[in-house]
Amino acid sequence: MTRILGIDPGLRFTGWGIVESEGNRLRHVADGVISTADIADVPLRLRALDAELAEILHRYAPDEAAVEETYVNRNATATLKLGYARGVALLAPARVGIPVFEYGAKTVKMAVVGTGNADKDQVGLMVRRLLPGAVSKRADAADALAVAICHAHHRASHAAWRVPA
Repeated sequence: MTRILGIDPGLRFTGWGIVESEGNRLRHVADGVISTADIADVPLRLRALDAELAEILHRYAPDEAAVEETYVNRNATATLKLGYARGVALLAPARVGIPVFEYGAKTVKMAVVGTGNADKDQVGLMVRRLLPGAVSKRADAADALAVAICHAHHRASHAAWRVPA
């Protein structure tokens, strides 16, 4: 059994989700959102994000982590700030020796919904179907669980390819 931490990074709201994967079976463990929306200073937001991720890593002891890649938008400043949060999301698990994998949004949507153009509602619906008992309060947490599911599917596929037929 492998415990996977999925992270949907954001400077204001970072979603996280923990799933356990055994073969093609998945089990929801926990999920939530780290909010730094009330902190004005970017370095303080990043410090708070790092501290919360460190606590989640300590509490749930995942074996691997998966982080969604940065979505580039028209606002360069917003994209740069998202990149800061993503850097913290990549560093936190790596700092404690956990392998980190990265997936683009379309890859995550394809793995969970079956189409790379799915909207947030479709992703949330499929996350709840694939992980009975998962009732995420915010779309950020559902997106993080989707990242973890995507990684679990990719792990299973890679494992199947390594086994001789």
